[in-house]
Parts: sequence; C-alpha cells; structure tokens
Amino acid sequence: MRLEGKVALISGGARGMGAVEAELFAKEGAKVVLGDILETEGKKVASEINESGGQAFYVSLDVTSEDDWIRAVSATVQRYGKLDILVNNAGVRGSLVHLTEISGDEWDQVMGINAKGVFLGMKYSIPELQKGGGGSIVNISSLVGIVGSKGRNAAYDASKGATRVLTKTAALTYAKDHIRVNSVHPGPIRTPMTEDSYPDEQTFERSGRQIPLGRIGAPEDVAYAVLLLASDESSYMTGSELVIDGGILAQ
Repeated sequence: MRLEGKVALISGGARGMGAVEAELFAKEGAKVVLGDILETEGKKVASEINESGGQAFYVSLDVTSEDDWIRAVSATVQRYGKLDILVNNAGVRGSLVHLTEISGDEWDQVMGINAKGVFLGMKYSIPELQKGGGGSIVNISSLVGIVGSKGRNAAYDASKGATRVLTKTAALTYAKDHIRVNSVHPGPIRTPMTEDSYPDEQTFERSGRQIPLGRIGAPEDVAYAVLLLASDESSYMTGSELVIDGGILAQ
C-alpha cells in the first residue's frame, strides 16, 4: 500500500474532494484525521472508513482558527503518535460576481478560509513533520491560481493564487527538513461546492463537452493526484504544481 504507516490530516475532509481523499488514503494504508466544521458529515465519513477496515477519526476544525489548528494537530499526534502528511483541502468559492461587487466581508471570508487556512495548517503542522524527519504537504489550489478568469469571484482567484506561491515559499524554506510542499490545481470538478454550476444534467454534459477530455472532473481525479504527492513516489517533487484540468490549460 502506498501510504502504509503514514498519518495524514486532511482539512475539509467531511465531503467532496476531502472525503474522497480521506477514503483513498485509508485504503492505501494511512491513518486519517478528518478536520472540518461539518461534524455530522465528518463523523460519518470517519465511521465508514473504520467500518471498511481503515483507521480514521474526525476533529472539529475551523481552518481560520489558530486554536482549532493547534487542537487538531495535537489530537492527531496524541491518537497516532506522529504526523506525516497534511492536505490543506478546505475551501469556499464565494459569490460568482465581478470584483467591484464583492463586499469587504466576503473578501475577508474567502481569503480567510482559502489562504489563511493554508498558512495556519502549515504553521502548526510543520513542527510535527520536522520532529518526524520530514513529510509531505499538499495544498489544494485551483486552475485560477495559475491563470485569471472573467466573471468569477476575484477573491477566490486571489486566494488560490496566494496558495500557489505560498506553497513554493514553504517548499524552499523547508526542503532542508525533508518536508515536501506541492500544490494541486483542479479545473472544473463536480462537488457539493460546485453543484450550483450544474443545475441539471444537460448543463453538466454541455459544460463537459467544452473541455478537451470531454467531461467535468470527478473528486477521484483530484484524489489520485493528491495521493501521488502525499506518497514517497513523489520524493523528488517539491514546489511543484500539478494541474488536473482535463486539458484546459493546454489550449
């Protein structure tokens, strides 16, 4: 198994891409901690993993809260003895409005979850990775963390761009500690967060036909990329950005 003996903390692990990542990690031998504000959903995913023979538990985690991150990392180490992998997966999209229509409060909320949350996750996880002699951090950015977009939420785009560059800064800073830090940049993925983009199956299929590979991505498409970066198979990758977009950026 690709993550046998590893301990992973995944933020936003209660649903969508985070839940699929948690399930895949457990299947590959990792002990998984799911951090999320969605208690019912998070406990359900952890329970399903345990019932399937894996090892997982849920912790309450508001990624904008330093205290929550301290508690989540501490709970991980207390339960499993160490931390090897951090996946900063939690995120929020915000309203699909133009820059001049975004309120200051919404800007702060989106940046707080998507950018500050990544910063805090790394801030409190890196000391534990250092204690263990190294590890892997995977930050979920976006296609719009690399290129701009028209008509989307500028706060979301900015937060994902911040995640991309913060990933590279952390990768260079902690390479000496054998801590690898990489980012994943999904294109359109059908998750609970993006469901309103596809109000019916006709819209979903029509949107997919506009992508070179002919379909909208699934959470599993991202999860396998995250698995690669979390595993020792990517031991010579750090500061990299892995694009999972069906070919959009190749156009």
